[in-house]
Amino acid sequence: MLGFTIAIVVTAGLVVWIIALYNGLVRKRNMVEEAWSGIDVQLKRRTDLIPNLVTTVKGYAAHEQGTLEEVVRLRGQAQNAQGVAETAQAQGLLGAALGRLFALAESYPDLKANTTFIQLQSTLEEIEEQIQLARRYYNGAVRELNIAVESFPSNLVASRFGFSKAEFFELEDAAERTVPTVAF
Repeated sequence: MLGFTIAIVVTAGLVVWIIALYNGLVRKRNMVEEAWSGIDVQLKRRTDLIPNLVTTVKGYAAHEQGTLEEVVRLRGQAQNAQGVAETAQAQGLLGAALGRLFALAESYPDLKANTTFIQLQSTLEEIEEQIQLARRYYNGAVRELNIAVESFPSNLVASRFGFSKAEFFELEDAAERTVPTVAF
């Protein structure tokens, strides 16, 4: 009778422990999804701002059509990107193109003084900062999930219930990390 009671207590303890590990993994996975949502919101804000920015620049720099078309094209790619890696790559290219667009503005003193352009530029800088913060939060949540998925003994529960590692939001191409060169 005592052996049976001990077996039931040990089994119940094991079940509670597995439930706790499972719930921890679910919480970490949900944090990753929430963090991705935060990045997605900031990327959408940036994408929505670009047409206003391009329209403002067009009025001053009509002969810089190539740069403007590239920004618009890369905006479309960024909107259609699927998954973390593709989104990170598309957003990296878009960020570089926006950098070239702002460098272009340096050649047009009237544009630099335009209040709409200044406001758009300021808003975009704020959004870029928010993207940076959201990206750090996302990567931290991914790190916590990946540690839990790979660490013993939670890896036993993770593999049994289909939890897998998440992708970090990072730039894969070293060239995307450098400041773009703009020559006139």
